[in-house]
Amino acid sequence: MTTFITADGTSIAYDVQGTGLPVLCLPGLTRTMGDFAYMMPHLPPCRLIRMDYRGRGGSGWSGAATYTLPQEAKDALALLDHLGVARAAVIGTSRGGLIGMLLAVLAKDRLAGLCLNDIGPVIEHGGLERIKDYVGRNPLSPTHATLAAAMPRNMPGFANVPDSRWTEEAHLHYHSGPGGLTVTYDPALRDAFLAAFDGPAADLWPLFDACAGVPLALIRGANSDLLSAETAAEMRRRRPDMDFAEVPDRAHIPFLDEPEAVACLTAWQGRIRS
Repeated sequence: MTTFITADGTSIAYDVQGTGLPVLCLPGLTRTMGDFAYMMPHLPPCRLIRMDYRGRGGSGWSGAATYTLPQEAKDALALLDHLGVARAAVIGTSRGGLIGMLLAVLAKDRLAGLCLNDIGPVIEHGGLERIKDYVGRNPLSPTHATLAAAMPRNMPGFANVPDSRWTEEAHLHYHSGPGGLTVTYDPALRDAFLAAFDGPAADLWPLFDACAGVPLALIRGANSDLLSAETAAEMRRRRPDMDFAEVPDRAHIPFLDEPEAVACLTAWQGRIRS
């Protein structure tokens, strides 16, 4: 992992591995580049670029007012500029997919392809309510072991997940310290989320439609509470050329190393021209 400094002085952590087609990985709201570690061994050869948004993981904290989709899209473009990458395919998990669609509006010439991991232009309110319950709050479990043991109960919609994966998840998303477990991001992210949650609902279909001509893929957790089957069906109707996979025994979000997800990613990547 290394860092670069944005125009406003914020340090952004990133990692680059491999050669070939540049593929930029954009994580979810409270997530980090570590989310894509499960996927990495299964992707066709590429130049995989992962980043932590400002306020998350190894990146610097810059305050709730800056934890917005437009700013994070600007940071993603700044990273590509820093690396000298003219065009990249994007794998966007949840919030990362929203940023990917926004890039189709702001800088379509930089977007070689877009894979959306369990996100679309309609975000179900029930899923947002669930996120509202936990964002910015440290877990009650005192250790990684107790948290991992509780995850199967606390993650409805997931099944047939080995205990080892829950242990990995606990370590990935929470730091351990003298006072117990803490989140791996600025707790002020809660303020940014609530400001958006309480604001007027935005029509995101124009962002999806802006991806016309861009190779698309969609991966949906079969039990997702954020991306409905109806929204996924409408996305497929509008883009019948879009690669699609529905991952059984997964809610929000698939881990991206499931066979269905890997097959979809591979097919999508094969359609992209560098």
